[in-house]
Amino acid sequence: MTSVSKQTISFKNDESKWTQLLDSFEHHVKTERGLSNFTIRNYRNDLAPLFDFMQVQGLSSITDLNRTNLREYLAWLVDIGYVRSSVVRKLSTLRSFLKWLVRDGIIKTDPLPRRGVLNNTRRLPKFLSKEEVNKIFEVVDNKSTIGLRDLALLELIYAAGLRVSEVQKLNLSDINVGNQELVVTGKGSKQRIALIGKPATHAIERYIKYGRLKLDLSGKAKALFLNRTGGRLNQRTIQKKVNYYSKLAGLQDVHTHTLRHSFATHLLDGGADLRVVQELLGHSSPSTTQLYTHVSSSEARQIYLSAHPRAIKDQSK
Repeated sequence: MTSVSKQTISFKNDESKWTQLLDSFEHHVKTERGLSNFTIRNYRNDLAPLFDFMQVQGLSSITDLNRTNLREYLAWLVDIGYVRSSVVRKLSTLRSFLKWLVRDGIIKTDPLPRRGVLNNTRRLPKFLSKEEVNKIFEVVDNKSTIGLRDLALLELIYAAGLRVSEVQKLNLSDINVGNQELVVTGKGSKQRIALIGKPATHAIERYIKYGRLKLDLSGKAKALFLNRTGGRLNQRTIQKKVNYYSKLAGLQDVHTHTLRHSFATHLLDGGADLRVVQELLGHSSPSTTQLYTHVSSSEARQIYLSAHPRAIKDQSK
């Protein structure tokens, strides 16, 4: 296999180039280190979250990695629910990956510190309490056009446990307020049905009726969430909005994935089966989905309505 060219190190919104980079790394560990297929498969799985993190952070090239954002990456892994032992394993694989990148001249120096890199990960909360989530919603000005949009955005992320890339891709046609559900396009363009409770549905209805109409300057916009000029809201802005309102509510280090992890945690606390939570989260990694059996959409809906903090009140209506 030929070495990776400089053109392949930039892969913003292009997973094929990331895959090409991993293929080259796989060739290295297989031919030069003689690792088993099982170990190689684990290596790829260990590196998979790095691509997601880079997309969320707007990092377009492997050369954009530095000591600061790699520390943030490891903290992010803890924040979205990986146990410490899993993070340690991913760190070991990451070290091997970066060492290979340096050896092949793809990056000049290894940006990862040799020691103390995991010291800060314990300080980040893994999830928010239900009361903290409510505080975030309460600080939003739900009377202004932007406030209507932002409240709908926040409610939807938490109600459906969406990734930032998933909420950013949503179109108006993906929402079915009558059935309180939406079509989500996840990793690998795989689609799933996500469920939402009454508060999120109400927030979306108000935004569409009173806010989105004012933002859709052309009258032809497909995106659900629009910016001030009528274009699709980008991922960086969504992250900033979550962080802004969280700080306004007196909370620190809250990101989109924090709301997503809180969604999963609160469902489990409410008695939801782990298999159902897995399906609602839309996990697509073979190493994850093979652990769970299929759950019907009707069963998922029933469990969601009984377990999600902002869906429970629907059952009395």
